[in-house]
Amino acid sequence: FQYLKRFDQGRSLDRFQYKALSVEGSPAECLQLLFQHCGVLDPSWAELRNFTWFLNIQLRDCEASVFCDPGFVGDTLNGF
Repeated sequence: FQYLKRFDQGRSLDRFQYKALSVEGSPAECLQLLFQHCGVLDPSWAELRNFTWFLNIQLRDCEASVFCDPGFVGDTLNGF
C-alpha cells in the first residue's frame, strides 16, 4: 500500500523504503488502490491476495538488491 500510494501521487520511489508497522490510510483506501492496480476488472479475494503476495515479494527483493540501492548505483538507474 505504501508504494502504491506514493506511485499514485507521482512521488519518486527511488529512495523510499517500506516502513514496517506503519499505518497509512484507511482499509477502504487500501482496497481501492489494490482494485485499481491489480489488473483484473472484478478481482476475487484470491486474485487480490495473489497480487499483493507477488508485489510484496518483488518490492522486498528490490529493496534488498544492491543494484537497486541509490547509494550504490547513484543516478545511473534514475526512475528504474
